[in-house]
Amino acid sequence: MKYPKEYIEEIKNRLKVSSVVGKTVNLKKRGKEFIGLSPFKNEKTPSFTVNDQKGFFHCFSSSEHGNIFDFLMKTQNLKFGETVKILASEAGMQPYTFSKKDEEREKQWKIYSKILNEYKLFYHDELKKNSTPDLKAYLLKRGIFEKEINTFKVGYVPRYPTFYEKISKQYSEKDIINSGLFYFDERNKKYIERFKDRLIFPINALNGSTIAFGGRIISSNKKSFAKYVNSPETLFFKKGNNLFNLDVARKYSNENEDIFLVEGYMDVLSLNKKNIMNTVANLGTALTVFQIQLIWRFFNNIIICFDGDKGGKDAAVRSADKLIEIIKPDLKISFLFLPVSHDPDSFINKFGRDYFLTYAKNKISIHEFIWNHYSKDINTKEPSSMANLEKSLKQKFNSIKDSVVRKYTLEYFYDKLSQLTPITNFKKKGFKFHLKSKPMKQTKDILLKKQNYDEIELKEFSILYLIINNLDIFEKKIELISELNLYSPMCKEFIKKITNYLANGRFDKTEFNNLEFIRNDFADLVNKINILTPIKFILKIKKKEEDLLKIYEEMVQEINKFDITHKIEFLEKKLIDDMNNETFQELIDLKNQVNQV
Repeated sequence: MKYPKEYIEEIKNRLKVSSVVGKTVNLKKRGKEFIGLSPFKNEKTPSFTVNDQKGFFHCFSSSEHGNIFDFLMKTQNLKFGETVKILASEAGMQPYTFSKKDEEREKQWKIYSKILNEYKLFYHDELKKNSTPDLKAYLLKRGIFEKEINTFKVGYVPRYPTFYEKISKQYSEKDIINSGLFYFDERNKKYIERFKDRLIFPINALNGSTIAFGGRIISSNKKSFAKYVNSPETLFFKKGNNLFNLDVARKYSNENEDIFLVEGYMDVLSLNKKNIMNTVANLGTALTVFQIQLIWRFFNNIIICFDGDKGGKDAAVRSADKLIEIIKPDLKISFLFLPVSHDPDSFINKFGRDYFLTYAKNKISIHEFIWNHYSKDINTKEPSSMANLEKSLKQKFNSIKDSVVRKYTLEYFYDKLSQLTPITNFKKKGFKFHLKSKPMKQTKDILLKKQNYDEIELKEFSILYLIINNLDIFEKKIELISELNLYSPMCKEFIKKITNYLANGRFDKTEFNNLEFIRNDFADLVNKINILTPIKFILKIKKKEEDLLKIYEEMVQEINKFDITHKIEFLEKKLIDDMNNETFQELIDLKNQVNQV
């Protein structure tokens, strides 16, 4: 159901954009605009603007744009209806009511939320005043002190809890059961608290309201009980849609592009205690695509740091297999594996913050982890073993939805595969190509050299590699390279020389590398092109002229898109100081060009 247009407009008229946004973003007045750091991207230079007169915000770094409703929905993961209610309240307006069903759901949410909040405060207070030997010993052993207890509102449900008796006088039996905090014991015909004799950790929604709990048993002699239990799924809580501590961690996204995704509540507490605030935990269930995409709204790079034991590694494999298909060029997933005897909690408590952050540099990308896991036990002398590896990983990497990431991940895969055997024929999309393995040291040297070059430089190397190895084709299509716009001065000059050379109407492949202009001015560049170009393995299978020209066209589009992106960045920085309509229109036109390239 839609809210009446007049009701929405009245909210807009009563609230300034700067007053709504200013609760989240530190805004500074500049002329008619307000500026601040983007809440959508990690940045050091302000690129986020607010215009009260026009009634919108605009983020130049992420292209997010909209009104006060859009801002709350994008930054707090709220639905439109929830956003309207929050802003109507801020505007001093009565909430708009719809059908009886909507009213009933809203009523149920208020009761649910109130019960969980009372439960949290009741057992948080219980923890503070309880002094049983088991509890004191456990808190001391795990390093949970007053600061952590207050920060996370940690609670303790004693062995013989009394909360049911308290709330049964205030709420109906149905409401109490719907909270997920109790279950009915058929044998003894009474309601039992799900978290009795456990520490409890409140699980919050992005807006900070408590929606569920996780409980950790403290008695070491109760081995028949599960170590951790979580609230069951309810009308208002879905495990796969939430993460522990994301409501707090997201506030640090302006300081960090990375976030640590760990398994346990104690892992989060310990990392936070050591001032690593960009940490969240999944809720005792397999990672979901929704959870990853939710984190990506605030952080670009997710570092999955599960326990170092077999269970942690198996969970990592399952996660990688599921998540590989959603990775994007600017949204990454990596894995960090701790020593077998450690989890993040024990590791950071033993070695400290600085060593943990240093150790975190050992993280590996998701595609590298998948390769390492599936190739470690391969028998390179057994054809069926190699065939199974190729078939399995080819299928996994082909599932990647982003075409650019898929292209380079497959290239990485075939390069790795070529290193396993001296001489192997692999098939790719019906073509056969022949790869000779490189010595391991040589391969490592090449990878190290690649790290010294920007992505755009490697793309230019690929274009030049394609041209100089197919001069017979480009002699006939000389207009293609004469119009080519490269970025680096050396590559620009090189393509100019090649164009002039081909324009003479004759060339000799055997003579090319010995030409005077190459020997004198471009020998080093040609050497780099031949060694570092990322595309050479693809070109070994693409021999037809139409295939090569199609690849060339795709690479030129990528170069052009890069050039436009740089112009956009320049204009966005210019607009921060001067919100000029002419400049703004030029910026919009360039962004439209990016979408068309």
